[in-house]
Amino acid sequence: LLQGTLDLLILRTLVLGSQHGQGIARMIQQQSEDVFLVDHGSLYLALQRLEDNGWVSAKWGVSDNNRKARFYTLRAKGRRQLTDKSAQWRRIAAAMARILGAEESEA
Repeated sequence: LLQGTLDLLILRTLVLGSQHGQGIARMIQQQSEDVFLVDHGSLYLALQRLEDNGWVSAKWGVSDNNRKARFYTLRAKGRRQLTDKSAQWRRIAAAMARILGAEESEA
């Protein structure tokens, strides 16, 4: 994943509600149709960074399979970050599409 992409994917996933790490990874994989397979080491480093930035909060709870897990919740500051970064990624994606589309029309 490009730098910053994982943070954005996590924040977007948490818009749907609180989730534990494994659930976040699973949702990203499902929503990307298996394009993004999130390494758990990277995921938990990103979640810690998001928590340190005040974009998510975390608390202990019990998962669906009765295991103790940390559940992450999107905070208002994280929602603002998601809005800003989503707009930035849309501009980047549109620019890439224009450039790649121009290449196809040259062929």
